[in-house]
Amino acid sequence: MADGFSFKLTHTDGKARAGVLETPHGTIETPIFMPVGTRASVKAVTPRDLREFGAQIILGNTYHLYLRPGDEMIARRGGLHRFMSWERPILTDSGGYQVFSLGDRCVLTEEGARFRSHLDGSAHLLTPESASDIQARLGSDIAMVLDECTPYPVPHDEARRSLERTARWARRARDRFLQDGDGVPKSPGQAQFGIVQGSVFPDLREASAAATVSIGFEGYAIGGLSVGEPIDLMYEIVGSTAPLLPEDQPRYLMGVGTPADLVECIARGIDMFDCVLPTRNARNGQLLTSEGVLNIRNARYAEDERPPDPSCGCYTCRTFSRAYLRHLSTVGEMLGATLNSIHNLAFYLDTTRRIREAIVLGSFDAFRQKFHQTFSPRR
Repeated sequence: MADGFSFKLTHTDGKARAGVLETPHGTIETPIFMPVGTRASVKAVTPRDLREFGAQIILGNTYHLYLRPGDEMIARRGGLHRFMSWERPILTDSGGYQVFSLGDRCVLTEEGARFRSHLDGSAHLLTPESASDIQARLGSDIAMVLDECTPYPVPHDEARRSLERTARWARRARDRFLQDGDGVPKSPGQAQFGIVQGSVFPDLREASAAATVSIGFEGYAIGGLSVGEPIDLMYEIVGSTAPLLPEDQPRYLMGVGTPADLVECIARGIDMFDCVLPTRNARNGQLLTSEGVLNIRNARYAEDERPPDPSCGCYTCRTFSRAYLRHLSTVGEMLGATLNSIHNLAFYLDTTRRIREAIVLGSFDAFRQKFHQTFSPRR
């Protein structure tokens, strides 16, 4: 384990887990949802808001921060925490997903990913080593290795070749992370997570997990899901992959998902999540409530004086009516995106808080059943 980083499993209820993750910038109680702060900012929400509704850790995007304003500039400003005035933990991804999503702007080789910036077309090379160095300069608490993301569907042979490259890259990233001297930047206390790939093939997920765990990381992530595969198939892969990861280390499911996904994947042994859905949907007028999804632009809310979610204690629900939020959304006022985002993120974090409590009390299965009964798909 990295200095200042540790994970302790405190309770289990079936396969659901509650734990405590210690980092240089604070303690995280798991399971936990991480708001996505792509460009050193969670869209439409201030750090003060994040603290108020209980965000314990946020996620930063290595690709975007490398291109603009630049990891070296952020390092000169004292690191990402100081740069964005966020004193709590930060996880940074490797930038791999963003690079590979560039399509014909990106060429993969054993060396790494050669790509052209979506901003100005400039040429860049991202390698397992440089991704590690960039994140060290950013100074995040948790850094992800560079992996190769496969689309869905993908042939078995292609998925196998991809996971084998991901494993080789993981070994190089770990070697770089542990290297001393020779100008290699270090971030004291930073932990590094390996990533399991293998698409939707159980045998490949097993092989990838074995290869990744054998390298030895502070934590492990399941990547390459929520990319178009059926939901039931995603749950099946998560359920078969999570037990292959060390029980005494954190398990992170990348890029997932809906509130129902959180409940179901926690039931399968996952500890950490991130997703852009709560803030993206908020900007489109969709609120996630204890009674289901509320489309605030619906005409029925034009004179509705009720709060968005009577069961929610967030600033938005304490202060504003559905009628006002509908007005903001229909006229395109920025405040609407902010208030909707505050509520959606508060809902996600309150959901994980209540799940933690249920696991500790041994009542997670009852919580799970009630959640699915009350969280209807759409209103």
